[in-house]
Amino acid sequence: MVNITIDHRSVSVPEGTTIMDAAASLNITIPRLCFLKDINEIGACRVCVVEIEGQNRLVTSCNNVVEEGMVIYTNSPKVRRNRRDTVSMILSQHDGNCISCVRSGNCSLQTIANDLNIVDNPYEKELTLQEWDTKYPLIRDTNKCVKCMRCIQVCDKIQGMHIWDVIGTGSRTQVGVSGNREIREADCALCGQCITHCPTGALRERDDTDAFYRALADPDKVVAVQVAPAVRTAWGESLGLTREESDVRKIADALRRMGADYVFDTTFSADLTIMEEGTEFLDRLQKGDLEEYPMFTSCCPGWVRFIKSQYPDMVSRLSSAKSPQQMFGAVMKSVFAERIGVKPENLFTVSIMPCLAKKAEREMDLFYREYAGKEVDCVLTTRELDRLIKADHIDPKTLEAVEFDQPFAEGTGAGVIFGATGGVMEAALRSAYYLVTGENPAADAFQEIRGVQKNGWTEAKFKIAENEIAIAVVSGLKNTRDLMEAIRNKEVKYQFVEVMACPGGCAGGGGQPIHEGCELAGERGENLYFLDQNAKFRFSHENPDIAALYEEYFTAPNSHKAHQLLHTEHMKSNTR
Repeated sequence: MVNITIDHRSVSVPEGTTIMDAAASLNITIPRLCFLKDINEIGACRVCVVEIEGQNRLVTSCNNVVEEGMVIYTNSPKVRRNRRDTVSMILSQHDGNCISCVRSGNCSLQTIANDLNIVDNPYEKELTLQEWDTKYPLIRDTNKCVKCMRCIQVCDKIQGMHIWDVIGTGSRTQVGVSGNREIREADCALCGQCITHCPTGALRERDDTDAFYRALADPDKVVAVQVAPAVRTAWGESLGLTREESDVRKIADALRRMGADYVFDTTFSADLTIMEEGTEFLDRLQKGDLEEYPMFTSCCPGWVRFIKSQYPDMVSRLSSAKSPQQMFGAVMKSVFAERIGVKPENLFTVSIMPCLAKKAEREMDLFYREYAGKEVDCVLTTRELDRLIKADHIDPKTLEAVEFDQPFAEGTGAGVIFGATGGVMEAALRSAYYLVTGENPAADAFQEIRGVQKNGWTEAKFKIAENEIAIAVVSGLKNTRDLMEAIRNKEVKYQFVEVMACPGGCAGGGGQPIHEGCELAGERGENLYFLDQNAKFRFSHENPDIAALYEEYFTAPNSHKAHQLLHTEHMKSNTR
């Protein structure tokens, strides 16, 4: 143990402990902008400096370890002056129009500047002109960038995509797309992890709330909204609601107050996806198509973008089933539009998603009878939903748990766990077991594939009738690349693989609420499994609304009509 003194308080900490962690053990918080534990510990921002007795120069606390007998001051007059100067210089190159920034009130720079009582800045404002394609789902504002390098490190170390890099030198140093490319020229998977780890509003999703409001105001439009499984675990976080208060049905109440005509739960189409994807898997298995390479799930658009750009030769291994979002849109524009007597072009479909890549996925075309257009007209992230609730002056505490609309109101626990890593695989195996044996397995028979793997992937073998199925589950694109290389090199062999681009799955999606320094995918995923355990139905094939849809319209999973609307042909073309 190392004995030190911090702000006149003695403490003993293990050897190798950083000054920042040692201070935290005494509940002393040292301000920081760039620091991310185990990811970005480079001291780039210089905000976390402290004074060490006997040393002339201040040192960064995030990447300097304690030494025996150190006497440390985290907020001495010298530290305060230096910290104020540093933050003031950062602010001189920062667009301080906080009123119109999506991160206002949830911005590390804003918080630190306020805490330091910086009212007047002695440094002249120097902003930079850098163009950006504002139609792209991911938006970057260079004048809000603090050059913390978090986006670079997260994209490199966690996702392995290397989209961002340092451009220029000295005072002209900027962060931009690597290789001097335009963002559409890069292989960005639109996972959005750079956004959720950015300390300011330099990175954000394209805001599509205006499109939603325009549709609500159009008398010729019928607005139908779907809410993704993972949204229910996070939407209340920034609204001051507890987990118990954040009933997903309250979202339906909020959307109806805004003016939406119909609100549905995407859990329904998650069950539909399981019926189509599970049936396709069994068909491929019986035909011997999985002897060399596995079938990959296709419900994560970030993963689909990744495989198309990084492993185009493996695209044919994707399931042809559309994602729950796109399946729901297809059903809305066909079955539902017919039922309510509305032309598909007058039915405006909206998705509330935890994901940035869904904004790009919605560009998929649908050709159905005379209709040629989009299955989904507008995608809003969980963060955009929260902003809508605030913009409409809806008090979250007054929301009531109202039911979703018929005829697609029912969802199962299997559909709910789509939002957690391993959930798609578990839901598929539950129904695959039934389709093969005619009997349900124990609902938790496949629970060993649950949980977030920081590195690597989860693998398991299950016996269904006489078939032994080898499966793998992976989340995070760096882990995915490692798995793909192992599969390609024949180091491992599986029949079925689930891939989620975001670490922890959709629960940790790039469109979820941002909490500085906190990774909540695991906690949110546990909430989804809790909801699954307490669900009325836990198997997708037991969903009565799904059974009715097949009986009345699609006949059976993977039927000709189902393939027309619920499946797609994945092309090797670019995903930009």
